[in-house]
Amino acid sequence: MSILDAIFGRSDKRNISGGEASADSDMRKVIEAFLELNPQPIEMLTPGEARRQPSPADAALKLLRERGTDKIADLGVLTEDITYPGAAGPLPARIYRMHESEKLHPVVVYFHGGGFVIADINTYDAGPRAVAKFGDVIVVSCHYRQAPENKFPAAHDDALAAYKWVLENAQTFGGDPQRVAVMGESAGGNLAAAVAMMARDQGVRAPSHMALIYPVAGIDMNTLSYRENAEAKPLNKAMMEWFVKHIFANPDDAKDPRINLVEADLRGLPSATIVTAEIDPLCSEGELLAERLEAQGVDVRHKTFNGVTHEFFGMGLVVKDAAAAEAFVAHELKRAFGTAILPI
Repeated sequence: MSILDAIFGRSDKRNISGGEASADSDMRKVIEAFLELNPQPIEMLTPGEARRQPSPADAALKLLRERGTDKIADLGVLTEDITYPGAAGPLPARIYRMHESEKLHPVVVYFHGGGFVIADINTYDAGPRAVAKFGDVIVVSCHYRQAPENKFPAAHDDALAAYKWVLENAQTFGGDPQRVAVMGESAGGNLAAAVAMMARDQGVRAPSHMALIYPVAGIDMNTLSYRENAEAKPLNKAMMEWFVKHIFANPDDAKDPRINLVEADLRGLPSATIVTAEIDPLCSEGELLAERLEAQGVDVRHKTFNGVTHEFFGMGLVVKDAAAAEAFVAHELKRAFGTAILPI
């Protein structure tokens, strides 16, 4: 067994090619580059130390630099760093757009991942950048307060504040306040869904759509994907346990429906696109969330991408399935916004 086989884990689960679940060659190159950056196991670190560790995004950029193609990583997307009023004070945000225009564009409020503890809008730059380009939308990527300094539900309160701020201020940056979706990766996917739930419960205008990328959606760490990917990289069970230890002031808080989405009342939520990755502890709960949403009357488009890991989204320049996932999400956003070009 190679070191990468050990890292990705072995599985009895069969993928569509008939072989054992394993990373595609381009995904393996990203993980090899990630290991070359010598990341330390964050479950052995303090939150402050963990925030300084290299990320999978750094690994993807490393590959682009080695290939001499890092100059195209901006995808021609314009950005503007701003602040927005979070629930307890100003917080950083970044606006992505393809061009200045007098025409109002649909808006996507995006929340980054990092287990509610690590990462920021710089770490998660590639995903919103790709969505802005391929979806022809304005993306507002919003940071939020993180644990353990700010326990649950601080991040959720900030996410709702960000969404409300965008509704009220979209036109100031060329956005259409009538067409605002929510999106997030990992912990950010949880925040996006929770914002839609809180908007419904508080009588706030509903998002046009939810794009949930390998979302944190449950609290069961004994699912099939947790068992199969207990030692996977870049996310594994020990890391998830470390995140949980820091997020909640009280362990029972994990049962809150804003965290445990698969057991929540999901009726009346907007249409959803859910992307899951095969080599990811969160795969099963993301798939279950898609099933629960559909069972409660929500229009859902879901796809699990085989041969890729957690964090693959946004790596479209180096991972072919990431490019496919970005196109999938962009199309579903266009469909929700009414801007998709339909076949004649």
